[in-house]
Amino acid sequence: MIADYGHGDLAFAEVRQRLALFVPEADVFLTPVPAFDTVGAGFCAAQLARTEGPPHRLVYTNVAPRDDRPDPRPDNEGEQLVAAVLPSGVVVVGVNSRYSFSFLRDEADVREVAVPEGGSQFRSRDIFPPLVADLARGDLAALGTAVAPERIPPPPERAVAYVDGYGNLKTTWSAAPVETGQRVEIVAGGASAVAVVTDGTFAVRHGEMSFAPGSSGWSTAGGRRQFYEVLLRGGSAADELGRPRAGDPIDVRPL
Repeated sequence: MIADYGHGDLAFAEVRQRLALFVPEADVFLTPVPAFDTVGAGFCAAQLARTEGPPHRLVYTNVAPRDDRPDPRPDNEGEQLVAAVLPSGVVVVGVNSRYSFSFLRDEADVREVAVPEGGSQFRSRDIFPPLVADLARGDLAALGTAVAPERIPPPPERAVAYVDGYGNLKTTWSAAPVETGQRVEIVAGGASAVAVVTDGTFAVRHGEMSFAPGSSGWSTAGGRRQFYEVLLRGGSAADELGRPRAGDPIDVRPL
């Protein structure tokens, strides 16, 4: 499960407890992202769903900023619950908020899930778990109308996708602007630093920064896409670059 409740937040425990009521045989793993971080949530969902793993797994994601409509929301209404069914059979279910399904839109069948849009401030605990349990067991009866492509934006280009616990910046770059071994200026978070383009994130001396293919990526219909990562060996690239957030642009300029 991917959500923005916060590290160790009570909400994670409550949702996990409800899921255990409806699907007690499931192992539930929790992945937190920052508040309202739909880019990070979408990236994590795709990384978990589009890479190797148990065939009968489901990714449940919930980051619901409720900013799709600026007007008052009666009865705590939120974004539409949708499910993406990948060619592998893996299902990703969650609210269609901003970029939550952007990394899945081109290679998954995304459909609305029949569920009330309101009824609780805490829909991921009070309303969604029975449906999640059905989907986890392979019952797709709740899936309805296909979600039009224009309702899911493409992923942000040349941006931060996720900041891991070491301060490494996973990006949406899938190629470098210069050859391996050359130096570049990384600009993000209102700061800049010099990095070396390498073929491995640790292929720099201690204290240097690398820009290299990282550990994230997945197979596509056209081959494989691997994402570049900014790593400060022995330190935090995020701290060095002003703590950018997922979705923030990251510029890589040849020197």
